[in-house]
This record gives sequence, structure tokens and C-alpha cells, in this order.
Amino acid sequence: MQTMLALTLLAIALGVALAVVRAARGPTSFDRVLAVNTIGTMAVLAICVYGFLDGRPEFLDIAMLYALINFIGTIAILKFFRHGTLGDHALKDAPSAPNKEETN
Repeated sequence: MQTMLALTLLAIALGVALAVVRAARGPTSFDRVLAVNTIGTMAVLAICVYGFLDGRPEFLDIAMLYALINFIGTIAILKFFRHGTLGDHALKDAPSAPNKEETN
């Protein structure tokens, strides 16, 4: 059983290594974001497997929190790429209201 879990961690490490290569070589920034998101997902898997290997189920809570942070971070980065800001971009895109002087 220990050997299978150790091999699983080794396979996850191989996947992380491949994702690091993709992050370094990716032709577009979206490829790099996807690779970093994949690394975060593999980290969540590694935390879960290690928690199972060590017999500590509380590691699942840590893994769930890390997965949530990974998801929110990815969404924030993609929003920044699309809009150029993380703030309220709807006000910038909305047409401005005419001044009182212009309507008279």
C-alpha cells in the first residue's frame, strides 16, 4: 500500500514537472496560466495523497482551501488579462451621463 501511494506521489511530481515545462515554454499567456493552474491542482492532489499516506484526514481541509485559492487566483488573473484591471471596470465602459450645461 505504501509503495502504491509513493508511486502516486511520484506520478504527480512528474505531472508538475511537465506543467512547469509548459509554463516556461507556453506560446501565450493563457497557456502559462493554465499550466500554473494545473500545478496548483497537482499540489491539491499531492496534499490529499500525502494526508491519506500519513493517516491525517485533516489534510483534506487544507487541500480544499488551497483548491479554492487556486480557483479564485486563476479567475482573478484571467479577469486582469481581459479587462486590464481587477477593479470595477463596468463604470469605465458605461457611457458618461451628459452634463446639465450640455442639455440646456
